[in-house]
Parts: sequence; C-alpha cells; structure tokens
Amino acid sequence: MIAEARPVKRRRFLRASRSIAILTAGALAAGGAPVRAQDVPKGLPMIRDSEIEQLLREYTQPILRAAGLAQQNIRVVIINERSFNAFVVDAKRIFVNAGALLESQTPNQIIGVFAHETGHIAGGHLSKLRAELANAQTIAILAMLLGVGAAVAGARSGSVGGNPAAVALLAPQSVVMRSLLAYQRQQEEQADRAGVKFLAATGQSAKGMYETFKRFADQSLFASQYVDPYVQSHPMPTERIAALQEIARTSPYWDKMDPPELQARHDLMRAKLAGYLERPDSVQRRYPPSDTSLPARYARAIAAYRHGDLREAVAQIDSLIQSQPGNPYFYELKGQALLEAGKPAEAVPPLRHALAAAPNPALIQVLLGQALVASNQPALADEAINGLRAAVARDPDISDGYDYLAMAYGRKGDLAQADLASAQAAFIRGDYKTARQIATRAKTRFPVGAPGWVRADDISSFKPPNAGGMRP
Repeated sequence: MIAEARPVKRRRFLRASRSIAILTAGALAAGGAPVRAQDVPKGLPMIRDSEIEQLLREYTQPILRAAGLAQQNIRVVIINERSFNAFVVDAKRIFVNAGALLESQTPNQIIGVFAHETGHIAGGHLSKLRAELANAQTIAILAMLLGVGAAVAGARSGSVGGNPAAVALLAPQSVVMRSLLAYQRQQEEQADRAGVKFLAATGQSAKGMYETFKRFADQSLFASQYVDPYVQSHPMPTERIAALQEIARTSPYWDKMDPPELQARHDLMRAKLAGYLERPDSVQRRYPPSDTSLPARYARAIAAYRHGDLREAVAQIDSLIQSQPGNPYFYELKGQALLEAGKPAEAVPPLRHALAAAPNPALIQVLLGQALVASNQPALADEAINGLRAAVARDPDISDGYDYLAMAYGRKGDLAQADLASAQAAFIRGDYKTARQIATRAKTRFPVGAPGWVRADDISSFKPPNAGGMRP
C-alpha cells in the first residue's frame, strides 16, 4: 500500500496512510546518523511497505552477515524514483530506487546490487572518501596560494604572454580533481570485488550482479567512447565489466538459480510496485487480462482499487486471498481498499488478520490503528492505542503512527498524551517549530518529572543542528 506522509498541513484523514508510505528526507534525516544536505536532497520521496521491506530485509541479511555488519542495524530505504540506481550515504542505510526493483527480473540481480553497496559500507569508503575530500580541499587551497604567489612573482618580473598565473592556479586543481576521481574509481572496483566475495560466502551467484552492470555498461558504451576515463568517478564500463566477469565466473555458484519461492515473491513485489506507481493503462500493458498469473492479478487488483470500482476491486482481492489464504499482504490490501473507500469498520477484520500473520508488521499495525480510530467507536480506542504504541516502538520513523495515536488519545480525553503524540509526529516530519510549540503545551498537562513531561521537555528544548541530527 502506498501513502504520502503528510507535510505539516493535514490531508483528508482517510487518504493519509497506506502501507507503502511516501516520506520526506526530513523524517529520514531526523531518525538516523547525520547526513549531509547534498547527500540526501530535501523532499526526497521515500516508499514504505511491509511486504517489500520484509523481502528486501531477507535479501540483505545474509550479505550483511557475510560482511560482518549484521549487528549494525543497516536497513534498505526505497526511493520513489523510476531510474535504476542504488547508493549509500552513511553506514546505516542502503538506498535503492523503485525503478531498480521494477527492472530487476530476478532476486539475484537486485541482491547483487545490494552486495556491491554493502562492499562500500564494509570498506569504510564513505569515511575514507570524506577524508580524501578534506585532503583534496587542503591541497586545492595550497595550490591556489601557490598560484597567487606565482601571479605576484609574474607581475613583479613583468611576465607577459599567455596567462601563467591562471595556469598556475588551474593546473594543480585539475590534478587534484583527477586524483580524487581516480580514488573513487578504485573504491567502485573494490566494492565490486567485495560484493562478489559476499555472494560467494552466502552460496549465491554473482551472475545477477554481472548481468545488471553489463546491461547498463552496454547502454553507456557509445557515450563513453568520447569521455576521458580519468574524469569519471566510476571505472570505464568495458574495463569494469571485464574485471567483474573475471572474478564473478570463478565462483562455484555462478550457475546457481534463485529458489522458485523467492522468485515468486520477487514477482509479486514488482507487480505491487507497478500497481501503485503506474497508470492503469500502463498496468494493463504490463499485465494484460490474458495474463492470469498471481502477480498479474495482484497488479490489476491494486490498480482496480486505486482507480476503479470498489466492489470489483474487493472481488479481485478476495480471489487473491482464495489463491493464497496464508498471504497476509492480500488481507492488508483488502483492508486498505475498504479503509480508503470510507469503510473503516469493514477494514478492521482483514487488517487484524494481516497483523496476526505478517512478520515485522509495524506498518500494518499503524493502518489497523487508523481504521480503529476512524471507526469512531470509543470501545476500540484502547486497542488502537496499544497497537499504535507497539508500532512506533518497533519503527519510530512512522509519523502517521503518532498522528493516529494522538487521535486515539483524544477519543479517550487524554489531552496530555494526545499533545505529546502530536509533538512527536511533527518532530519526525522535521517540523521542529510546531513540535516545540505542541510539546511546550504538553508539558503543562503532565506532572513535572513524569515520563511524558520529560519526553515533552526533550522535544521543546531541542535545537536542530545545521545538517542532519539525532532524536533528543
């Protein structure tokens, strides 16, 4: 399910939360290690989804264990962009575009990309690159000073012809830039080698990694014929692919295929993304009615609920449930469709079923909490509060969870906890001004020194740093 995290201005209630949630980079930066503004652009759209995140967690966990990173709580963050890309900007997150997930035809292809990015984290490339950048800046400053000195000397000696001062200024900086880019190319080659090593250690093929990089190397081959290889941050495609192929084919697992059940889940993930992110006509072209496979039916059911008749959509979803009664995400989809159609009470039973069957169900628990609150039945308020508190404890980055928690507390007349939850929601979204204002009011409702008062005091006194930041 796809949902936009609300900015400060509140959207219509029943449209506010879906299990795939598009968040902003402000919420992301608030919850993790400091990230430079140029590393994570402001407003970068994120996707949250229980089903997809669980699958990607299973893709990355063996790789992270092989890299010795299993205890670092590294998670995959999905970006709502259609281009094929993945990258890291810190040692806690691997970013991957939705386009990469859609275009990866097998689990092995996207697992190979994750193995490469894990190679960057395991190699400490980010901290090393920042140190190299700092060193390069120092060298550039020295080069500039030397250039200024040369200009002064030239002026005193009456040097004429050309512009020796400009040459003195620019030439050293060009050398610095080439050196820095060469350092980045070396890191990419090291990440390739580390990725292959991690795949072999987990008994997986490096063929998907090779196929993925070769496909994009072929696409850029013509353009690269006219590019200076020393001013690129990545190795030249032909050189990189030749080196990757050489080491990848030495693995005894080169011809190993993905397990059929994993391929089936991968196909469902791609269908889900298509159903949510593409227009109905695009979904029909990708999954025509003649395609009766489960992924095709999944994509069409999602498109039907988003753009068509609710009755028809529910019928299609019920057909999915009949095909796989144990799949919690089909029940989640039914609950979401009913909730967003203004039928929250009818959404509660399938969402309870999904919650009971899904691993790591924090996002589903938030959706159920929304349905319970929207049902406007005081008897359900306690269930909503208990579930939402559990959800935000598992995943504190879900601002919607705090929003619905505030509403649930409001149903019970607990204004202190309602204000505190609202302040926490604003804080996660990066709206520190609103968070401080509401937290200040919440402090007046709690006894001094109570846990709620302490938490409200932390928020009301928080001063965000210039870039990135940690929760108080």
